[in-house]
Amino acid sequence: MFTSVLMIEKALTSADVEFVTTLHGDEPVTFHVLLQPRGDQADRLLRAIDDVALGELDEAAKERDVPEGQDATGPAEQALQVSLAALHAAGCEATGQLIKDHPLDALRELVDDADADEVIVLTDPHYVEEFFHRDWASRARHKVGVPVLKLFSHAAG
Repeated sequence: MFTSVLMIEKALTSADVEFVTTLHGDEPVTFHVLLQPRGDQADRLLRAIDDVALGELDEAAKERDVPEGQDATGPAEQALQVSLAALHAAGCEATGQLIKDHPLDALRELVDDADADEVIVLTDPHYVEEFFHRDWASRARHKVGVPVLKLFSHAAG
């Protein structure tokens, strides 16, 4: 049994589920999913810059409408439940939790508690943070003692 900690920021798409569940061939995988509400993970300006860099100008204009703080908890919990159900439907064991405060501290604790074999960070591109190596994957490589794989999530639809 292979154990992966999967850090996400939104609900997994069917393409995401297929991607992460086939990374290890036929070996069974248990996932421990961490999701941080998107409104809490980066400030609005950085998200808007990422949207512009991706050519998604309409999305950049909508960043002010992204739920922040407590308003982000309900949608995040729903995204987590959808993701866990999709992993279960793919035949994997999966548990999950929302990240309340410091994502890398929660990651390190979960890697240790679950005796994880790897960390998979599955997010949209965050160009500014990645350029300065401040994205989750870059920072996690210095905090956990297991391999960290950075993957980009697939667009829904």
